Amino acid sequence: MLNPVGIGFVVYLVIIFAVGVSTARLNKTLPDFLLAGRRLGPWVVAFSERASGESGWMLLGLTGLAYASGLGDPSGTRLEPAFWTAMGGIAGITASWLLVAKRLRSETERLGALTLPRFFELRFRGHDPTIRLAATGIIAFCFTFYIAAQFDAAGKSLEQTFGWSHLTGVWVGAAIIVIYTLMGGFFAVAWTDFIQGWIMLLALVLLPLVALTHVGGWSGLVQRVGAIDPQLLTLSGGRSGWTLVAGVLGGFGVGLGYVGQPHLHMRYMSLRSTADVPLARSIALVWAVLAYGGAVLMGLVALAYFGSGAFTDPEMMMPALALAIFPAWFAGILISGALAAMMSTADSQLLVTTSAVAEDIYHQSMNPEADQRRLVLISRLATIVIGLLAISLAQLPRSIFDKVLFAWGGLGAAFGPALVLTLWWSRTTRNGVLAGMLAGFATVIIWDNIPWGSHLYSLVPGFAVALVVVVAVSLREPDGGND
Repeated sequence: MLNPVGIGFVVYLVIIFAVGVSTARLNKTLPDFLLAGRRLGPWVVAFSERASGESGWMLLGLTGLAYASGLGDPSGTRLEPAFWTAMGGIAGITASWLLVAKRLRSETERLGALTLPRFFELRFRGHDPTIRLAATGIIAFCFTFYIAAQFDAAGKSLEQTFGWSHLTGVWVGAAIIVIYTLMGGFFAVAWTDFIQGWIMLLALVLLPLVALTHVGGWSGLVQRVGAIDPQLLTLSGGRSGWTLVAGVLGGFGVGLGYVGQPHLHMRYMSLRSTADVPLARSIALVWAVLAYGGAVLMGLVALAYFGSGAFTDPEMMMPALALAIFPAWFAGILISGALAAMMSTADSQLLVTTSAVAEDIYHQSMNPEADQRRLVLISRLATIVIGLLAISLAQLPRSIFDKVLFAWGGLGAAFGPALVLTLWWSRTTRNGVLAGMLAGFATVIIWDNIPWGSHLYSLVPGFAVALVVVVAVSLREPDGGND
């Protein structure tokens, strides 16, 4: 018989599967499967964009980081302190909605592009397998690691909640995501994200606020955390000089990645009209401020409630806090918020990677005459294969936070400068975009594997290198070989 936590979890799963089943009939063409036919409203798109943008790394990773190291990380061991990561995240979300959303929605419809690689191809030459396949390769590589991080988050949540083995949790979480993505495509992904976005927001706002009353309010929190280390509550974390600057840059560097994430670009592309962008943007920004603030507050409240060092793995803190504060049945719903965070990102990334295989490789390069039924079938087969590969990578020893930052950095550096300049600078050329994508991606890989690279988050130099390369190459070759 299920315990109250299990009942809450099962109710959540029933809702998710119901959405998958009800939307399966809507997928008649590849545009339906990949972009919901470009007919989603602003509330669904905004919540879907935020839920998919803030994965298990926020519910488990960022909350665990704030618990382990406070606002500014006095130990100086993290390149991205919790407070500055939250500020950078909010800034990056704002920039992405302002710089990318409206123009990308308009341009992809005008060109008939269903994916980001196809957009770059059509924007410059019309038929350019090199730029399309380069972009597709980067997406597939990074997203496989990113999806693995979400499956890892599922394993940790279910392990902490039900006492299952980590591997069992990974398989259960992965199976749920793959099945409803197979059934409903982007319709299922968007509507489940809408529901998951509300659950995530509930967990990130309600849990820390109620837990705060258990530690004596803000004054009690300050007293308890201050007794552990007063620097945990300072924005600098007691850092100075380069370690302080690197921490601030690292936190804001996380925000740079938002303009280069293909799974978020899909949300912009699925809006029914560019006229819906302002409302969707406002909803998304309010969600971001509440969610990021709640995640950091949750870590501090847990530090006051449990004390320092209560968890061997700080990313196990959130489910434990929910079980300690609320009745088991309600804690089960909130813990589903952690699973919702993981699922809402993993399903999106599965779909983007699937689109890279089905549209950018199979349809455009292997079988241009394929009918819509075959393309949907190929998409579903690709979803299964990618899911299995991500399950194997979920066993890597790196934390959820670190796995996500690696993939986030590669995507942000490769696509952020290239996309923003393509949308806003008329002199951007095909050669500049291709060179910038490759240079940004390579910089992140190299930076993460050199000894002194640990002093600054790799996305910061990767983004800067890509930006310079796109501009420099475009200026050197004004026509860029676009014709």
